Amino acid sequence: MPTQDPSTNPPPAGSPRRVAILGAGQMGLVCAQILARPEGFDAGQDSAAPEVVLWGHGSLEVGALTQTRRSDRLDQFVLPDEVRVTGDIYEAVRGADLVVNATPVQFLRSVWEGAAPGVERDAGVVSFAKGVENGTLLRPSQIIADVLADDPDDRPRPIGVLSGPTIAAELVRCLPATMVAASDHPGFADRLQQAFATSWLRIYTHEDLLGVELAGATKNVIAIAAGVLDGLQAGYNAKSALLARGLAEITRLGAAMGASPETFFGLAGVGDLATTCFSPEGRNRSCGEALGRGSTIADFLKNATSVVEGVATTKSVMKLAERYKVEMPITAAVHAVLYDGMDPLEGIGRLMSRSLKREQVG
Repeated sequence: MPTQDPSTNPPPAGSPRRVAILGAGQMGLVCAQILARPEGFDAGQDSAAPEVVLWGHGSLEVGALTQTRRSDRLDQFVLPDEVRVTGDIYEAVRGADLVVNATPVQFLRSVWEGAAPGVERDAGVVSFAKGVENGTLLRPSQIIADVLADDPDDRPRPIGVLSGPTIAAELVRCLPATMVAASDHPGFADRLQQAFATSWLRIYTHEDLLGVELAGATKNVIAIAAGVLDGLQAGYNAKSALLARGLAEITRLGAAMGASPETFFGLAGVGDLATTCFSPEGRNRSCGEALGRGSTIADFLKNATSVVEGVATTKSVMKLAERYKVEMPITAAVHAVLYDGMDPLEGIGRLMSRSLKREQVG
């Protein structure tokens, strides 16, 4: 059978032709797997699949991933042969019509400052990062927009996020999962929905970019508190109460900042919160559990193999709570344990001894 001319077999409408993925962590690897072999992909009609380039930080990681197609970060993962791995960030983004950010928030600015000169003016950007930058208090989409600093007279660049209850170790096994795609740019969330949807990963679109990003960031802080309860063996009653009250306080912050309260009761909010707080593989929950068992935060982070986003984000969320005058007692307790040396038991005691009041949600 003759090879088809790609020009006669174009990708489906809205599908990217060349994708750059910035970050070879768990979510970056999963994205490479999804995008390199979209469902319906036929090796004899390879124009249906985009060219995928994965950028990794550090020559050792890039070299090992290139040679073995495997990563210590994710068991059972095998990188598709179609994915090219590089340590040259300019090479990775050059010519890409979709750039995927899979870099942790506190490193995001420096990574994108290196990438910016090569990012095409018409390229769309989607971020999987969940956090708030220390100092600036910017969300991932805002950091990227700030670094790219497009000419305000030009049309706005499409920037969006994908978020939701997604444990990478389950995604790599193609277990059923859902996410939401959010963007302020007209039609871009729909493009992301088409690009990432599979028979096992269902993507919903969402119009509340602020709420989706804020929910993803703040749930990590609550997950640390949930892990502390696990470490102290405080029981399921306490943990369920923590989730409910944690959801209430992050919803209050979101509403004060202009997000829709409903967002926090959807996939990006309570859905992601529950997964992060209960999954044994959740990094933020695991961090809290270690603290509850007596570890120091310094010792835990020294031995951690992946970034624990909630630790740095706790600082930012406290600053946001102060700025918007929102009471966030659980977040304050987590901050005191992480940065003021408070014993976790004392933190729980302070929460339990607060003045009695009527329940308010949001």
